[in-house]
Amino acid sequence: RGPAAAAVRGLARGRGSRMCAAAGSEPGARTRFAPSPTGSLHVGGARTALYSWLWARQNGGQFLLRVEDTDTARSTRESEDEVLADLAWLGLVHDEGPTAGGPHGPYRQSERMQGGLYQELAQKLLDSGAAYRCFCTPEELDAKRAAAEAAGENPQYDGTWRDADPAEVQRRLDAGEPYTVRFRVPDGKVVGIEDAVRGRVEWDVQATVGDFILLRSGGMPVYNFCVAVDDADMKVSTVIRAEEHLTNTVRQVLILEALGFPLPRFAHLSLVLGEDRSKLSKRHGATSVNQFRQQGYLPQAMLNYLCLLGWNDSTDQEIYSVDELAAAFSLDRVTKSPAVFDLKKLNWINGQHLRALAEEERAALVGRHLAEAGVAMAADSPFSLSASRMVAEKIELVNDASPLVRDALAYPLADSLASSGAQKLADELRRVGGALVAAHREGVLPDGASPDFEAEWKSAVKSFGKELGLKGKSLFMPLRLAVTGRMAGAGGGGQG
Repeated sequence: RGPAAAAVRGLARGRGSRMCAAAGSEPGARTRFAPSPTGSLHVGGARTALYSWLWARQNGGQFLLRVEDTDTARSTRESEDEVLADLAWLGLVHDEGPTAGGPHGPYRQSERMQGGLYQELAQKLLDSGAAYRCFCTPEELDAKRAAAEAAGENPQYDGTWRDADPAEVQRRLDAGEPYTVRFRVPDGKVVGIEDAVRGRVEWDVQATVGDFILLRSGGMPVYNFCVAVDDADMKVSTVIRAEEHLTNTVRQVLILEALGFPLPRFAHLSLVLGEDRSKLSKRHGATSVNQFRQQGYLPQAMLNYLCLLGWNDSTDQEIYSVDELAAAFSLDRVTKSPAVFDLKKLNWINGQHLRALAEEERAALVGRHLAEAGVAMAADSPFSLSASRMVAEKIELVNDASPLVRDALAYPLADSLASSGAQKLADELRRVGGALVAAHREGVLPDGASPDFEAEWKSAVKSFGKELGLKGKSLFMPLRLAVTGRMAGAGGGGQG
């Protein structure tokens, strides 16, 4: 009871101390991302994490990571590690969380349950009359649900134990009968929030949810109770999450109000849709952050694109650095319309970021990919650097480089010679080809491993032109054909 009681006292002291900030800013904002480790990090979840991270950064606050791992049948530590790795790759580093620690831990729900906080707060609600024990059996509840559905009514709990005789409740307790703890929804209660994205949202509580469960039989707290308590305990000031959680908000607001805790600000983000305007799923292709990483996307490009899925700064700008996003982002510019995931747009944005890299950084990425693909012997070889330069203006993804380089390394001269264009160059090709062979035998061709190869190659080409009396297309087209085996494509220097 010690740590849990201290947490309860700390929460009580915080009552009413925090008010929702204006739409434009929220100094010291505390946001959280709360994934369930049941699989890979979906791009929709990554967008939620990004918006939460940006809002905290812009307001000089803290970004929290809380792992909601109470689904023991599906949650795994391996999935948690994958989610943490994906967030780290994106650069969304949390200020408090399972690996960073912090004053409001533990940050895994499974570990928080061991402290007894949820049970203690449920008892507080029982003591105040805001909750009550329900001894209905699963069979009785199934029968009530079936009867309500048959009558065309909302199949919510009918309040059988809501106003039960205290003596009967005590008798059942003394007999050791299992029970759940239900929240007592106030008669005529209407819950309303000012959602940062959706504006005013209201619920007629009794018509919407009825008296809902807080603790299952055996004492296991339900999702909405845990989330409400954890957000209050961790002093989360703004909850940014997907719109599918909007229906959970009414329960969480009721719980927070009954416990006397301040309400966070809510921002519910619209769904991310596939190009067919259905919810983005595996059938649309890659949907997890790790899949995009493996396909050669840059983390800064992913952040840039994900931020644009539902937000803009009212300008025509489309390419942002992370720092620019942190400076420009605001919740009042997030749209409530669904966003369509456009892979072509993502590829274009990735290409822009790739070409904006310093040549050394781009060459390192391309070289590592070429080495992993078996195209280059080493990531940092002169060949890899030359290959990176050759493909720089053609690729949108790092992984686009290997097929282009493989293609460049092929030598389809026989096929090219059969074309009418090559036949017209037959005389020039014999002269240029002869000069290349002679230069090779004499050892005067530029060394492809030289760091100055491109400049040396241009000088050699100029010398060939003077020697043969050729220039322009009469020189470059047969030279390309002799060096690359092709009538079109990258210049001989890039492929040499």
